Amino acid sequence: MRFVDGGVTAAKDFTASGIRCGIKQQGTDLAVIYSELDCSAAGVFTTNAFKAAPVLLSCERLDSGRARAIVANSGNANACTGEQGLKDAERVCARAADLLGIAPELVLNASTGIIGAPLPVEKIESGLEKAVRSLAEDGGFQAALAIMTTDTRPKLSAYEIELAGTKVRVGGICKGAGMICPNMATMLCFITSDAQIEASVLRRSLASNVERSFNCLTVDGDMSTNDCVIVLANGASGCRPIVEGSPDYDLFDRALGQVCLDLAKAVAKDGEGATKYVEVRVKGAATYDDAKAAAMSVANSPLVKTAIFGQDPNWGRVLCAIGKSGAKVVPEKTSLMFGDVKIVDRGEPVGVDTDKAKKPMLETELVISVDLGLGTYDATAFTCDLSYDYVRINAEYHT
Repeated sequence: MRFVDGGVTAAKDFTASGIRCGIKQQGTDLAVIYSELDCSAAGVFTTNAFKAAPVLLSCERLDSGRARAIVANSGNANACTGEQGLKDAERVCARAADLLGIAPELVLNASTGIIGAPLPVEKIESGLEKAVRSLAEDGGFQAALAIMTTDTRPKLSAYEIELAGTKVRVGGICKGAGMICPNMATMLCFITSDAQIEASVLRRSLASNVERSFNCLTVDGDMSTNDCVIVLANGASGCRPIVEGSPDYDLFDRALGQVCLDLAKAVAKDGEGATKYVEVRVKGAATYDDAKAAAMSVANSPLVKTAIFGQDPNWGRVLCAIGKSGAKVVPEKTSLMFGDVKIVDRGEPVGVDTDKAKKPMLETELVISVDLGLGTYDATAFTCDLSYDYVRINAEYHT
């Protein structure tokens, strides 16, 4: 597996663009991703009850397992906008389909930004003309820029694998920095591949990989109305059909998983106001659900996250978060490390001096390792610290 440039345009016969249509006060805010060929398509979406109009529309269209284009805007979420919001999403897709010369039902939609404001459809329709004209084989970076809101940098990942002598690529772009918690985040993620794979197989691979990546991601414990991860595969590589359970499937699944993992980590590293990237690794759990629950409880704890920001090795807060997680925990079997420094061994503090315990907290990346001592299951949560700037960013956020 080899890393390659391009994000969503790394795969053959995919083009993308990112332009400004004037939704946001500044910066690009409209992206189009397009395949020259029909694609197998799958998606995973927010479980929030207040699903945004683009989520409802794309969910419905993905029932067919086919798609060919994605239109995404930033600056307006088109969420909590009622029946008009659905009509607006359909109108955007219809205009894009007309410009691309494809059926409207093959266009998916995604939005991110402020909630409750009507979608500025006229601006988007006008912008789509430029966006379609700007479609390019190297347009993945521009598309990644156009979907950003409070992100400080674009997020891209792509890999190339070889299946029976044929080169196949999987690549993606993502946005997200705040309102980040499963399932999934205020996050838009679009992945493309030139693999030949049925939609049902693609859906299963995506769901399992999202579980270990985006669904183990948190910045602040808040779930959005607009979260989506959409994957399109157009078969343009000419590889043989990927069959579940085959070596080809294992390689493809690994590449898709690595793209998801890269992008999930990139979101955590770009968390609003974050000064540190943090991984909470839990092993020795009785079940996977226990491992994940313990990891996410630590990663979501405001007390743990603020202690990390303050470079305070307050291990008591970590143990408290594990204890309230609902996971099976036996204190006398639980061990804890900050970086490579053991703090607690089977329920007992090691007695390490404060300076040594604090040293891992001074780094920009921190690993908190927990061994529950009860089994063989593990999980990792991806997060960041919680700083003063997080409050400022969200107090001032309007568009």
